[in-house]
Amino acid sequence: MGQIKIVNAGLMTTVQDLGRYGYQQYGMSVSGAMDHAAAMQANILVGNDDGEGLLEVTIMGPAIEFLNPAVFAVTGGDLQPTINGDSVQLNKSISANAGDRLAFKGLKKGCRSYVAFAGGIDVPVVMGSKSTFIKANLGGFEGRALKPGDILSIGNPKAFMSDLAGRCLNEDFYDYGSDIIELRVVLGPQDDAFTFEGIETLFSSIYTASNNCDRMGYTLEGDKIQHKEGADIISDGISMGAIQVPSKGNPIIMMADRQTTGGYTKIGNVITVDLPKIAQAKPGDKIKFKKTTIEEAHNLIKEFNKKISEAKSNLAAQAQSKREIINTKIFNIRVNGDSYSVQVEELK
Repeated sequence: MGQIKIVNAGLMTTVQDLGRYGYQQYGMSVSGAMDHAAAMQANILVGNDDGEGLLEVTIMGPAIEFLNPAVFAVTGGDLQPTINGDSVQLNKSISANAGDRLAFKGLKKGCRSYVAFAGGIDVPVVMGSKSTFIKANLGGFEGRALKPGDILSIGNPKAFMSDLAGRCLNEDFYDYGSDIIELRVVLGPQDDAFTFEGIETLFSSIYTASNNCDRMGYTLEGDKIQHKEGADIISDGISMGAIQVPSKGNPIIMMADRQTTGGYTKIGNVITVDLPKIAQAKPGDKIKFKKTTIEEAHNLIKEFNKKISEAKSNLAAQAQSKREIINTKIFNIRVNGDSYSVQVEELK
């Protein structure tokens, strides 16, 4: 096991994974990485399971000192990561030595970066997850955002670090789209509470992410969406990407730290494969919605999952190709009276 030290915590750096599922009925938010695509990419680059614990870095990155040799990867938004002052390539696993320092020069594109370490971040698993839920002071590292002086333990890698370093994914592995963020939406469950004109407004308008956007949700500014009568309903469950429309008519996209239930009408839901796009949005970014079907949403998530599986296989092949057998020896041994033949391979 190794350790890292937080020298500067940045704006908001937390431990996350893919979320705390199965507890919404008890009032517990799911939390987890806002951009699940980037989190999964970072983890598989360093040989971890998809849902292993890693760091979510928001807008202003931290400074991290490696107290032991490690392999790490940075994905998602481009906050211009550096190691000892030299630029770090996104979507690539990198070796670090004890004493090296990972830092971020500033926001260039997107909003959130993800930093995974080979072996994962060793924090307690709470309700099946390592994710931090700050409002409940639960999960992650002491239930809070990281601060200077924190020392985090890193688990044991699943392979030789020399095999894990230097693995790459294409920069366009996930398509975040153009300057105007297009989000595909499945209507419901309360789309019948809106006028025909209100639904048309949702799909014909360009909205702007307001200053009121965080891990709980994104409030959008733009044309008002018209209800037939009122915005209030009997509270029901809220999924990530649900688009609530209160009485004022401004849509709110619910995100990772959303409340478990809500009493406002939901006109639709952003499909899962498009959630990373809104997770990388920051105040002032432009957003438009496009109508789609549940069938298309299912097909798209299947395609994404297939892409992740293929990436795992390709990365494993990259590691295997780096190792060359240069010598093989066979030993005959006896254990408790039984004979065994053992082959030992020396790898380059």
